[in-house]
Amino acid sequence: MSTIRSFEGFHPVSLKQEGDDQPSETDQLSMEEKDPEPRQISRQPSVTESTLYPNPYHRPFVSRKYFATRPGAIETAMGDLKGHIAETSGEKIQGFWLLTEIDHWNNEKERILLVTDKTLLICKYDFIMLSCVQLQRIPLSSIYRICLGKFVFPGMSLDKRQGEGLRIYWGSLEQQSLFSRWNPWSTEVPYATFTEHPMKYCNEKFLEICELSGFTSKLVPAIQNAHKNSTGSERGKGLMVLTEPILIETYMGLMSLIGNRNKLGYSLARGSIGF
Repeated sequence: MSTIRSFEGFHPVSLKQEGDDQPSETDQLSMEEKDPEPRQISRQPSVTESTLYPNPYHRPFVSRKYFATRPGAIETAMGDLKGHIAETSGEKIQGFWLLTEIDHWNNEKERILLVTDKTLLICKYDFIMLSCVQLQRIPLSSIYRICLGKFVFPGMSLDKRQGEGLRIYWGSLEQQSLFSRWNPWSTEVPYATFTEHPMKYCNEKFLEICELSGFTSKLVPAIQNAHKNSTGSERGKGLMVLTEPILIETYMGLMSLIGNRNKLGYSLARGSIGF
C-alpha cells in the first residue's frame, strides 16, 4: 500500500530589524488573508489493488520454468497413470500427489505418487516428453512404519536442508546391504522420504496436490485398511505412525549440494545454449 505524504506550502518570511516591533506589510497581508477558522484538509492514502498468488512472495516467471506447472502437463500425467492402472491391476485410485522425494544421499527428485486401495505407486514422470520413465509399486500391507518430523543431518554434512518431511518404511533396515546404503543410485533402499514440491504455492491446484499433510491423511487410512484385509504372514503386522526427527546420513553431501542447487531432479527449463 502506497501512501501520499502531504507537504505544506512555502510561507513568506519577514525581514525585521533589531528592535522593530511593528509587523511588516507582508506579515499584515498574510494575517488578513487567513480565515477565522482554518479548514483542515484530510488526505486519504491511495491504495493500489493487485491480485496476489496464494503465496505473495511467489514470482510467476519462476513457476514457468517447471514443466509440471505448464498447462495440461499434470492432467496428461494423471490420465497416463490412470490408464496404466486400469489396464494392469484395475485398483481404485484414492489420490494423486506431486511431491519431492529425498533419497538416502539427500538428492531431490520430482515424483508423482498415487494411492490405491492396495498399492502405493511412486512414479518418475518426464514432464518434458510427457511419459512415465519409472514406476515403483509398494504394497500397502508391507508398510509398517511412517515417521513425520524435521530433517536432521550429521555435523559434517555440507548440504543441510531445513523443513519437515515424511518417511515411509516397508522393509527391514537391518537387512539392507552396505552396498545399497552407500550407493547413490541404489533402488534397494527399504524406505522413501518425501517433502513438499517447491511449486506448491503457484496456484490453487498445486496447493492441493503438493500438500504433504493431504497425502498423509489419505495414506494412513489406506494402509490400515490394507492391513485389515491382508492374509498370511502380513496379517496383524500393524502400522506405527511416529513423530520424530528424520535422519539423512550424508556426511559430506557434495553431490547433493551441486544437484539440489541446480534443481537437477526436476523437469526444468534450463535456458537456451548458443555458440
